[in-house]
Amino acid sequence: MVFIAPQKYIVTQSHLEKFGQSTVHSDLLEFIQNLNDAIVGVKLTEPIPCSPAVEAALLILDQVESLARSTPPVDNKMSRFGNPAFRDFYDKIQQNSADLISTLPNVPSKAIPELAGYFNESWGNRTRVDYGSGMELNFVCWLLCLRKLNVFFVEDSRALVIRVFWRYTQTMRHLQKSYWLEPAGSHGVWGLDDYHFLPFLWGAGQLKAHKYLRPKSIHDPEILEQFSPDYMYLACIQFINSIKTATLRWHSPMLDDISAVKTWSKVNEGMIKMFTAEVLGRLPVMQHFLFGSLLPMPEGMDDVTEGDVVDHGDHKHVRTVGDIKAEGFGDCCGILVPSAFAAGMEERKNERLGSLAFVSDGKPRLLPVD
Repeated sequence: MVFIAPQKYIVTQSHLEKFGQSTVHSDLLEFIQNLNDAIVGVKLTEPIPCSPAVEAALLILDQVESLARSTPPVDNKMSRFGNPAFRDFYDKIQQNSADLISTLPNVPSKAIPELAGYFNESWGNRTRVDYGSGMELNFVCWLLCLRKLNVFFVEDSRALVIRVFWRYTQTMRHLQKSYWLEPAGSHGVWGLDDYHFLPFLWGAGQLKAHKYLRPKSIHDPEILEQFSPDYMYLACIQFINSIKTATLRWHSPMLDDISAVKTWSKVNEGMIKMFTAEVLGRLPVMQHFLFGSLLPMPEGMDDVTEGDVVDHGDHKHVRTVGDIKAEGFGDCCGILVPSAFAAGMEERKNERLGSLAFVSDGKPRLLPVD
């Protein structure tokens, strides 16, 4: 097999439609569904057998976090946006990824550059210093490619989510907190979480078989405290509550709405449909998708010439798609949104200082909080 460094090809809505009908699209959804089925009723705290490949992947994630800890954020207090030290961390990942991937058992050496393409783009965007569901998808693509190479097997499915993916999510939380990564795009995965989608999808899958916990349980602080160590969905709610000061209804209305669903099975089913539509079916996300030999480009995506595109550095847009001009397609590149950590810190600071109010003399004053 000839391995190739993965590249981006999705530029137009037509390309996205071709992707939606491709075997790569089917393989991704099947992989996500199979992993979902493997973790029903499984807690994060349960002892799970880990193959040598899974153990090696966990060590790789440990090394990634070590690289981050050795690259502290620079003093950037005047900005609520991404910390420029992230770019140094990103460069370290680029420099070390081949060596890290080579520690996995049974990886063909010629496949490492292709695998590194997905791995390198799993941690955020160097230019924009942001992170979103597209980068999370790159990590899943990395796992899928390793599955196609028989580094991982079906028997590893449970550990890939409960151990490897959850360790990846924890590593990302460290990066988001340290570097104040901005949410990719202007909507932050459309209201679930500023950064992630799959912990909610697979987290609902974990809870499908639970006899007592229901989606409305996310509003009970005692339940969150007791069960968040066991279930990804509850852990994510607990995390959101820890960095945002308002109620869930105010800062995460979609999660609040979902809590009214009667069963976790319905939530899980809805999450899979939502992922298909809002991640795999969104041009702003999928324009960054990488195709190589393991996840091959569908036919008909190489029909755009250099003269037809506007180069935005790490991706491109056609100058005109129907009646839509590329220059007006700004949401795909992301409107600057402050880091959730920076915004939360600012809110807590304002709470300590007090609030601006007009008093009897008509002059605005900062009133202290009692």
